[in-house]
Amino acid sequence: MQKHIVVMGGGPGGYVAAIRGAQLGAKVTLIERHKIGGTCLNYGCIPTKTLYKNAELLNTLSHIEDFGIAVGSVQIDVAKIQSRKDEVVRQLVGGIEQLLEANGIDVIEGTASFVSEKTVKVTKEDGESFEITGDDYIIATGSSSAVPPFAGTNLPGVVTSKELLEFESIPEKLVIIGGGVISMEFAGIFSAMGSEVTVLLRSDRFLREVDSELTKRFGATLKKKGIDLHKSIDNMEIIQTVDGLAVKGDTKKGEVLFPANQVLLSTGRVPVIKGLNLEAAGVAYTKKGITVGQHFETNVPNIYAIGDVNGIIMLAHAASHQGIAAVEAIMSIEHKGNHDVVPNCIFVFPEIAGVGITEDEAIEKQIEIKKSKFMFGANGKALSIGEPEGFIKVISDMNDVILGVHIMGPHASDLIHEGALAITKKLTVDDIANTIHAHPTLGEAFAEATLGLKGEAIHMAPPKVKKETKR
Repeated sequence: MQKHIVVMGGGPGGYVAAIRGAQLGAKVTLIERHKIGGTCLNYGCIPTKTLYKNAELLNTLSHIEDFGIAVGSVQIDVAKIQSRKDEVVRQLVGGIEQLLEANGIDVIEGTASFVSEKTVKVTKEDGESFEITGDDYIIATGSSSAVPPFAGTNLPGVVTSKELLEFESIPEKLVIIGGGVISMEFAGIFSAMGSEVTVLLRSDRFLREVDSELTKRFGATLKKKGIDLHKSIDNMEIIQTVDGLAVKGDTKKGEVLFPANQVLLSTGRVPVIKGLNLEAAGVAYTKKGITVGQHFETNVPNIYAIGDVNGIIMLAHAASHQGIAAVEAIMSIEHKGNHDVVPNCIFVFPEIAGVGITEDEAIEKQIEIKKSKFMFGANGKALSIGEPEGFIKVISDMNDVILGVHIMGPHASDLIHEGALAITKKLTVDDIANTIHAHPTLGEAFAEATLGLKGEAIHMAPPKVKKETKR
């Protein structure tokens, strides 16, 4: 008898789960209340990376004379930028819709909520509702922007990332509250487009998931690009002023005031659980998300939760692979994916990417490690393309098994996958060293950094031997 899988949410977790279910012979119904592709394709990953390309070009043009090229004044056409962004999104969303149709998936527009563990109610935009009964359910409703608990967040000009993506003009002064990935990506994008950008943190650290050696170096690059970063600001509130907006807060030196035309709230994301009526199905959850097991099953046998809604790791590619794992569990197929090794890419200038253990985590967990770094300034390809900033850092255990790879530099988001494969397959320094890396490429920097763990890097000066003090 054919299984009927009902997927609630059409983002990168939900639509991938739906397609995998159809591939394995299940009847699949996908319920999406807004747009196929979810936040990632419509309001996150894809539109921001499209804007990132604009910023990348503007950064190149700012020193284009280094390449022996002279250009006139640069003009920004916001309408054209928005048109291109929207077209990229439309093309990708349209492609996914065609894939769903080609796989025979029944797509329903509406909001789903549980009636029981076997039945959901779907409410359409016009208020019409009906019920669907399935064999198994996959909750993939994603997350939404968290709104910080201080005054002024509802003032005109105070926006989340979703609203900021629809900008009609470049804000002269943009204040960003928060120090996570979204904050830093928008800071780089709008700084390149001419905004005076200020980033405010309530804590003393930003990009917490990144190895601190990278964030220390990246903090210096922010200053070079004119982005002001202020840490440890307490009692923040947003106020209306004669000239627009301002963010007020307290520091050890007293009260501070940061004027702005727009304020971006970027203080994290929260799982979309409200409205699912999980109680009717008996599904357990906390503020962090829906509680799941090894195969992303909830405490109710036929209900699974994948992606941001389970709060494990809020990355689109993690959601997709969790969706595949959940479907394969439903269809009684052994899933061979590794959900512990998840690369994280941050599209800033220069790019940052990491996978596996950081040095900070190793110290905290008292894990004995070796580490090596190779600077992009010593890499021929990086110099040729004019992007020598940054380095690759590789961490291994004492037996030379690779445990972590962390990159700040050109095309870090492309280079990180060799590191992810190395960690997943428990490769050693010799495994990488014995694999020929093409020249001239950025990938050579990974090989050199890895060789450095054994003191065998060719294009890196050998470590200095400390001289013994005569007694």
